[in-house]
This record gives sequence, structure tokens and C-alpha cells, in this order.
Amino acid sequence: MQLEILNDQRMARLDGVTLVLGARAFDVLAYLHAHANRVVTKAELLDHVWSGMIVEEGNLSVQIAGLRKALGKEAIKTVPGVGYQLTIGATVAPVVGPEVPTIPSLAVLPFANLTGDAAQDYLVDGIVTEIITALSRVSGFFVISSTSSFTYKGRAVDLAQVGCELGVRYILEGSIQRAGERLRIFTQLVEADSGHSIWQNRFDGQVADIFDLQDQIAEEVAGALEPKLIWAEAARSRAKPTESLTAYELCLRAAPLVSRMDSPANLDEGLRLLREALKRDPGYVQAKAFYCYAHTGAVATRSWSFEQAKAALEPALEVINEAHDDALALAQAGHYLAYVHNRHTDGMTALSRAERLNPNSGQVLMLKGWVHIYRDENEAAITVLTRAKRLSPLHPQIGIMTCGFGNAHMQMGKIPEAMRYFEQALSEYPEFVTAVQGLMSCRYAMGEIEEAQRLAAIYRAKAPRFSVREYIENRPFESTQSLHFIVDAMRALGFPETPEEVADALQDR
Repeated sequence: MQLEILNDQRMARLDGVTLVLGARAFDVLAYLHAHANRVVTKAELLDHVWSGMIVEEGNLSVQIAGLRKALGKEAIKTVPGVGYQLTIGATVAPVVGPEVPTIPSLAVLPFANLTGDAAQDYLVDGIVTEIITALSRVSGFFVISSTSSFTYKGRAVDLAQVGCELGVRYILEGSIQRAGERLRIFTQLVEADSGHSIWQNRFDGQVADIFDLQDQIAEEVAGALEPKLIWAEAARSRAKPTESLTAYELCLRAAPLVSRMDSPANLDEGLRLLREALKRDPGYVQAKAFYCYAHTGAVATRSWSFEQAKAALEPALEVINEAHDDALALAQAGHYLAYVHNRHTDGMTALSRAERLNPNSGQVLMLKGWVHIYRDENEAAITVLTRAKRLSPLHPQIGIMTCGFGNAHMQMGKIPEAMRYFEQALSEYPEFVTAVQGLMSCRYAMGEIEEAQRLAAIYRAKAPRFSVREYIENRPFESTQSLHFIVDAMRALGFPETPEEVADALQDR
């Protein structure tokens, strides 16, 4: 396809055919064409096309929809959280994704930050995450988790392709503006396949009211998708997570640092922010839950010992008692109790409650699946993890889910199947030590000693202070099958037997 822009005649031709465009549509197209080598932000387009005028972002969305109708729906890519890019002539590979559910299904893409301050990204992303959480509580909806939808941030995408990749029928996109303490949130619900706008609205309020705005947006999207839904299904608590906005912002900044499990430095900074949030608001449940999750990640990556990680017991119990309607907080605290303290029944009780509150959370189901593994309930674990992977197919830590399948199969004695999952998990998430341990043990059990030794060297480099006794005394798994697999491998491959031997070995280095 060849697009010609004749600025002197204010005319556009596609493959030699003159397009019938309005004045604003032509201006938008001409600007996108002149900057086709990059993504053009929504704010930039509004400033250029409607220079000196105060207009709603919805006017831009109308022009983009009209241009897609004239040029083809793949001619202009949406870059979630940023703007648009003209892609005339680009070859789009066919996409095969999951089957679209029969119930209303949607993904919420990152909103565009039109505040003029990139440092506000964390606030914009936090609002979007809360909207996803609110929508996920509606039992009649299938909602893709934020961990998958946020992978599109900053990428040029076609909405139809996103819908196909995620297996959803609808997409919610939007933008957020901030002037002092005032917020303006623009949202638009579109049908992914056609790009047709089903509903759009603008929400104005104060920064301190963002929690009420989140609930209002979620309710209106629910009404636009399925007017006949019984509103009782959409009932959810409107309780604000905290009255201290400063604590809320600190928690937002800490969340990705403690969730990545990628470096001790990020972990330390995340914990510092969470302690500051709790200092400002000692009762802030979400900050307590992320504090527990940080301790879980620290021992899961072997940055800390199990003994160090046990320090979060008190806040975990407080979350269990206080987070009556916060699914993610319950899940994080419950998993911490099960993994670090071997309180499997308490952990599963909390996670089952979290699932009832938010049945469409891939994160909740991932953590619940692992607690099933700790309890040696392997078939149940596979069922739960399969749904978690369907809800969040682009989860940035998808390897943790895949590793769960490996552990479940290993505990069932299905070693070849377990090996395949562990290998896949390591390709998806190389930093995850549990997958290294599992694959190492399976290789040894299959008599592949040389490969087991290679993996043992990787494991020792990642966890130099880990001993056989540390594993035996603190492992979260009830399975005797996996205990024998792992301990036999560790001993045969030369791991220190006791913490004292670890200390001696480190001193000799």
C-alpha cells in the first residue's frame, strides 16, 4: 500500500485513490505520516491539530477511528500508554491466540500519561491496575490480569492483534491528565476485532478521590459490556486501601521492585519504601502484604535464609485478619505463611478466600497453585495453574507458573514430563532458582550426571549459603517423593550438608 499526502492541496491518496477525509482527519493523518518513523503521543497530536483550543481526547479517538475505516484497521497502531504510529505497508503476521470466552472478556491496556511528567507513570499505572482489580471481581467477566496487559506498554500494537493474542473481545484504553490536585481520566471501550468504539466517558475528580473514580469507571464499563448483568454480581467493597495518599504512592513505587525478584538492591529499596509507607500509615494492608511478598521472594531467590524471611510473620497474620475484601493482599500473605512458615492450612484458607473475591486474578491463582504443590495436591495444582496461565498468558514471571507444573509432575514421579516443564521455566525465567533445583534433581535421577553437575554449579553460584540441612528443615513441600529426589541429588553433587560446612567452604574461598 502506498500513501501520498499532498499538503498543498490538503489531499491524501491511497494506492492512487483519493480519500474522502474531513479537515481534522487530514491534519491527524498528515502529522502521523510526517512522523511515521516514531510513535506520536496523544498530547502531541492534540497540540498540533487543535492548537490553542481546549478539546476532549475523545475528538482525537473519533478521528483515529475514521482514519482506520478509510485506510484499514491495521494502518494506525495504538501504543498503549503513549499514542499512535502510522504503519501503512507494514506486513502483519497472522496471530493465533487463545479461544475467546463466551462470557464478556476484556483487557485493560496501560493508559497514556498526559500529565506532562514521566515521573507520574507510577501513579497512572497504579490507577489502571486498580481498575483491572475492580473489574476482575465481577464474576460474569473474563479479565486479563495487569501482568499481561502491561507487557504492551510502549509498543506499537494493533487492537485486533492484542485481542487475538490475549483471547478477548473488548479492550479498554484511556489517558490520565493532572492539573495540580485535579485528575481527568478519559476511558474508551472498543471492540478489538473491528476497532469500533462501544463506549467512552470522562471522569473528573481530585487526586485524593482516585479510589472512588476507579470504582466508578469499573461500574460503567460493566454496564457498557452487558446491560443485563445483575449488579449483585458486580458488588464489591468500596473501601479505600488507605486514607494516606503518600503511603499509597510509596507502595506503588515499591510493588514492582519487590515483585521482580531480580536483584538484592531492588529488594532492599522496595522494603525501604514499604517501611516508610507503614510508618506513615501503620494499618495499610496493601503495604503489609507487599512486605510479606518481599520476604517470600527474598528466600525464593535464596538472597535470604528461611530464618531471615520469618520476620514478616506478624504483618502476615495482620493481613489475614484485616484484608476482608483485598484478594491480592490475602493471597500474598497466605502464600507467605505456607511457603516460609509451613502453615499450609492457613495459607490455603486465605488463598481460597482470595479466589472467591477475585476469581479472575492470574496472580492469586498462581500463588494458590503453588500452595497445592506444597500440600502434595498435584492434580489440583495443575488445574489451578492451567487457569492462571490462561488468565495471564503474558505474565512477566510466567516461568514461575511453568515451574509449578514441573514440581507437580516431579512429585507424581513423572520425571520426563517434569524435566520438560523445568527446561521451559528456565528459558522463560532464568533467575528462578527453584527451576534450577528441580531440573538438576531430575537430571540426576535420570542418570544424566554431567548435566546435573552443570546445573549444580549454577545453583551453587546463585545460592552459595544453601545446605542440605537448610532444605530438609525448611522446605515447604510435604511430598516425600520430591524430598528424596532433591536431597539425593544435592548430596551426590557435593552440596554442603550443614550450615557450618557452608561457612567453612565460604571461608576457604
